Amino acid sequence: MNGPVSLPLDSVELSFRATGDALVRRTLLPTGVRVLTEQMPGARSATVGFWVAVGSRDEQPGERGSTHFLEHLLFKGTATRSALDIAVAFESVGGEHNAATAKEYTCYYARVRDVDLDDAVDVLADMLTSSALEPGEFETERGVILEELAMADDDPADVAGERLFESVFGAHPLGRPIGGSPESIREARRDDVHAHYLTNYRPRDLVVTIAGAVDHDHAVERLEQALARSPWSTEAAPPVPRRSTELVVPTPSEPVVVVRRPLEQATVLLGMPGISATDDRRPALAVLNSVLGGGMSSRLFQEIRERRGLAYSVYSFAPSYSDAGLFGLYAGCTPSNVETVGQLMLDELDRVADSGVTELERERALGQLGGAAALALEDSDTRMNRLGRAELSTGEFVDLDASLARLGRVRLDDVRDLARELRSGPLSTVIVGDVEASSFTPPTTTSAAVTP
Repeated sequence: MNGPVSLPLDSVELSFRATGDALVRRTLLPTGVRVLTEQMPGARSATVGFWVAVGSRDEQPGERGSTHFLEHLLFKGTATRSALDIAVAFESVGGEHNAATAKEYTCYYARVRDVDLDDAVDVLADMLTSSALEPGEFETERGVILEELAMADDDPADVAGERLFESVFGAHPLGRPIGGSPESIREARRDDVHAHYLTNYRPRDLVVTIAGAVDHDHAVERLEQALARSPWSTEAAPPVPRRSTELVVPTPSEPVVVVRRPLEQATVLLGMPGISATDDRRPALAVLNSVLGGGMSSRLFQEIRERRGLAYSVYSFAPSYSDAGLFGLYAGCTPSNVETVGQLMLDELDRVADSGVTELERERALGQLGGAAALALEDSDTRMNRLGRAELSTGEFVDLDASLARLGRVRLDDVRDLARELRSGPLSTVIVGDVEASSFTPPTTTSAAVTP
């Protein structure tokens, strides 16, 4: 494989070799179900994921939190399996199983030995297609989710992260919390969540990805058998279109948010609009993120922790979505140092926007990113997730070699120009800790590159 491979929605069969002689195959079933596998030589286990392209951003008024609620309910039993049966099916063979709700997708996954892969496909297919959604289980799980939200509300980093998204994206759906709010969960009705299930869990919405010890033809046959036993329609249908990549410009809400909590340490987050998952500048963003806050050699770590001893944890992050993104800086510090640390983080980003990065920093970032990617791909979980994101989000499979080639083309000017663009956007500041909002002064830029 020499470069990215396009994944057109009207292509019935695709097959190609990836780095390390891994065989990648993709089949589009008549019902619109897409199956992607990556056979890893020498593997004795496999990770399987059942993906649905619905996330928290897709919820309509009155449905807030329904996607995450539904993720919980699908583990509570089907017409033929109880919740205990589902748990035993994986744990009795030493497997792992779980699910994740995100802003743009939901994924149910399991990792098992190769000899148990067929059973894992059967159970996950049963969960997705035949969930009972019993009223009694609905009420039980309502309590569980409220406890989960309460647990997150006790974590200052979670609180700060949610408030940062609210601040940067404002009223845009990406600004909403994935799990909903305690109020929306208390008000949720079983019939509304069931309607959400029927609307978004159909054959044409389903993507199945498997990486590890997998035979593609056998996996497709097993999946078809499992779906044939389900109540899902067998009518021919095209897969659902991918999300629009037309860029949105979020309208931020409050530029400064201070959540007063009696904590020994304060959480400081700075954020601004970023770039989308399909933006050609993603490699430049990866280099910027690595140099600025990607590890112990990063500028943030060296300046704030190593030189000044003002924080234990400090880093940058850059989540991206189909039509938007966010770039953020994080630190945890003593409440009395919040203003100093916030200003130092912004100053480091401004220095990149003004003067860029050095060639040595670029080379170090390429080494870090390339090594981390290669190590991650030793794991079938990572490869399974890569298949899912490629199919649902970008519409192309980018192998390790192709990814490294893209990174290698990043120039110093690309990193500086992107930093300038990020800094030209509105800045959001979120503090969670024992800080008085009335006395807090948010960081300000002194950068010539971003000062009008």
